[in-house]
Amino acid sequence: MQRTRWQTLLLLAAGVAAGTWAVVGTLVGRGTTPPTVPVLVVAVEVVIAAVVFVLGWAVRQFLRGKRPSLDPLRAARTAMLAKAACYTGALLLGWYAGQVLAVLGRLEIPANGQRAVAAGIAGAGALLLAVVGLVVEGFCRIPPPEGDAKVPQQDVNPDPSVG
Repeated sequence: MQRTRWQTLLLLAAGVAAGTWAVVGTLVGRGTTPPTVPVLVVAVEVVIAAVVFVLGWAVRQFLRGKRPSLDPLRAARTAMLAKAACYTGALLLGWYAGQVLAVLGRLEIPANGQRAVAAGIAGAGALLLAVVGLVVEGFCRIPPPEGDAKVPQQDVNPDPSVG
């Protein structure tokens, strides 16, 4: 499994933000009320980030020899959960950033200011989720075995009677 690149997540978030801005901006321009962001969204993002971090910390402790045992399947699941957190955080960041951009030009409507602030806070929670996912992916990285240096392979002939 390759480690997630932050540049990929940034590109994903920017693409989703542009798409969200275009769609929500068009709908708001036609008189539609933009979606509201529930307060519970931020709490859920933070709780998920905390769970991913705690699970990743256990893997980190095991890899450093400070935890006697850890199921390898649990470690693999933690690594996949971290990757999912990265992508989920990037997607949500783009979604909420697009909403902020869509209502920023229409702040004369009183409710849009509150929507922009709520979406901005939810975007910050999504950013936290993506960053925690990247950090935990680093926790789950297994170092190469000691003495496993790249040795050039020699052409070894198993049959000594041949040339």
